[in-house]
Amino acid sequence: MQIQRQIIEVDTDGAKPRRFVFVLLPKFTLLSFSAAIESLRIANRMANKSLYSWMITGESGETISCSAGVEFKLESDLPELGRDDTVLVCGGVDVQDGTTKRLLNWLRREARRGLAMGGLCTASYTLAKAGLLDGKKATIHWENQDSFAEEFDEVTLTKSVFVVDGNRISTAGGTSSIDLMLKLIANDHGEELANAVADQLIYSSIRTDQDTQRLSVPTRIGVRHPKLSQVIQMMEANIEEPISPALLAKRVGMSTRQLERLFRRYLNRSPKRYYMELRLQKARNLLMQTDMSVINVALACGFASPSHFSKCYRAHYDTTPYRERGSHGTRLSV
Repeated sequence: MQIQRQIIEVDTDGAKPRRFVFVLLPKFTLLSFSAAIESLRIANRMANKSLYSWMITGESGETISCSAGVEFKLESDLPELGRDDTVLVCGGVDVQDGTTKRLLNWLRREARRGLAMGGLCTASYTLAKAGLLDGKKATIHWENQDSFAEEFDEVTLTKSVFVVDGNRISTAGGTSSIDLMLKLIANDHGEELANAVADQLIYSSIRTDQDTQRLSVPTRIGVRHPKLSQVIQMMEANIEEPISPALLAKRVGMSTRQLERLFRRYLNRSPKRYYMELRLQKARNLLMQTDMSVINVALACGFASPSHFSKCYRAHYDTTPYRERGSHGTRLSV
């Protein structure tokens, strides 16, 4: 069966294809990489010309496996690039291990030559470690935001699905690569082509850099109660210095008893218990993803003493913070 397709007229004025250099880190997230490269392939197909080209590289220069275990052949071992190339580092599980000194030096060298640099999924960590996001806005997967914010205070971290700040690019992971590439395609060759690519991907809701990566609080908790949502948002925004239930209730115009009933009815726990679980979840992220000391993790999550923190942590996770750190090491993962 012959498939008829619409051809989008694109005037390139004889310009050579824009090249993307995908740098694959060990255990990179396949979805983030494939979503980006497929968007470029489809753009070429819809325009019926080579608007984009790409190469796949990595530190080994031979083969590399994604987090799903699929192996990819690399074209080269961190080569010298052209000034018009766009580098996209693809991260995933254990990005800290894959962020080697040699890779960081290569990224800094190429950045000094003026190349655009991007990090897909957890690779925002790699760019930040190289100092390439200092003074810039950036994003990273929501699960890794706590540890990123603790380590890189020179970076303005957002919760957007993707960020383009000058010649620095970052995405939150997953399908956000599609949103990013559609934005870049639209900038290069117009909205019509970007929309045609989205249609081919069956991607009916294109997000912008103003969209946040996580579901709204009502959708996430399965409850659509405006005052409950407001309280949970305040809790999430005030982990290091927790707000008392009485003050939370006052801020949304209800009594403490009414707030207690609201949490019991919809979440089957007290506001205090829910707040504690949020703080302990952040603590677990920091223990597993950073090399912060246990006492600093405790302070960052609103615990005045390590002993109280350890007691609460053990009651919730059935292990101590020290054992958690020892069993998992430090890593960023998606």
